[in-house]
This record gives sequence, structure tokens and C-alpha cells, in this order.
Amino acid sequence: MTRTLLRIDASARTDGSVSRALADQVAATLSPDSVVTRDLSAGLPQIDGSWVAANGTPEAERSTSQRETLALSDTLVAEIQVADTVLIALPVYNFGVPSSLKAWFDLIARAGVTFRYTEHGPEGLLSGKRAILVVASGGTEVDGPMDFATPWLRHVMGFVGITDVQVVRSDRLMVDAEASAERAANDIAHLAA
Repeated sequence: MTRTLLRIDASARTDGSVSRALADQVAATLSPDSVVTRDLSAGLPQIDGSWVAANGTPEAERSTSQRETLALSDTLVAEIQVADTVLIALPVYNFGVPSSLKAWFDLIARAGVTFRYTEHGPEGLLSGKRAILVVASGGTEVDGPMDFATPWLRHVMGFVGITDVQVVRSDRLMVDAEASAERAANDIAHLAA
């Protein structure tokens, strides 16, 4: 049962977006108690030297300016921390994820907050959550040799501790839209099972 769903929309298109339409279907299938939506179509700031310095400063020692620098990151981290399920809807752009989604991950990947370093390597601190990736592409096959988006997303979700990752595929839309729609419908049906 999904109590809180964090929905991340990464498509630059707000109208006519296949990934957004499929995410609507997934959200309806899950019927969560509450939904937090983060639309990345307007983009997010890139991390810079000020952000890195603020993030590297112990919380109790941060200046007001450093706290302001990390304010958006803190909000994004809080959103993923309270979610039971993270729904990420994205198109594949040039074989990878949209830059806004990469920026989102850069802002939530915080040592000591969403992951930590141990003697055995990094350990994710967001365990016990589920991620559903809704992936739409014109020609790239999900998990095919030219798909750098889906494997990357599985990896970064695991890096922060989210290892239960499912994929809804609407790939190769420009090759065979009917088959693409059928794959997506089957994947959504499996989510409900």
C-alpha cells in the first residue's frame, strides 16, 4: 500500500508528454493517500562551489548564507524521505536522462543524509522505499545497448538505498507506437498485481 507518493516529472513537455500521461495512470493504479509532485520542466539549479562548501560544512556550523544555499536541497531531501514510493516519469533525451533529473539527484545525494560512507563502501539511507520509473523514448529500447537512462536511474536509486525499482516502458514510440503502448499497459498491470 502506498501512503505517500513522490512524483517527479522530468519531461520538458507539459502538454502531450507520454511519460506524464503514463505517470497519471500509475498514480491512479497505486491510489496513494497523498501525492507530492515535483515538476522539473522549469529546471533546477546546478550544484556549484558554494553549494559544495555549504554541504561540506557540519550543519551546526553553517552560516545563514550556507543554510539558504542548501534550502532547496533540504526541501527535496525531505520530500523523498517521507515518500513510501518514488514515481519518476522521464523521457530519454539523447540516450540519457534530462539534465533537470540529473540536477535533482545531485541535490538529494547528500553524504550523511541520504547515504553514508562505511568501511565497506557507500550505504544508502533511504531503504524500505519503492521506485517506479516511467520511461518513454522515441527510438531507444529500455535496457538496450543505447539506453544509459534506465541503468543509471536504477544505480542511483540503489546508491541512496532504494533497491525495489520497477520500470514501466513506453520505449521505441517512433518505431512502433502500438507495441510501445502495449508494453506500458502490461507493465502498469503488473504494478497492480
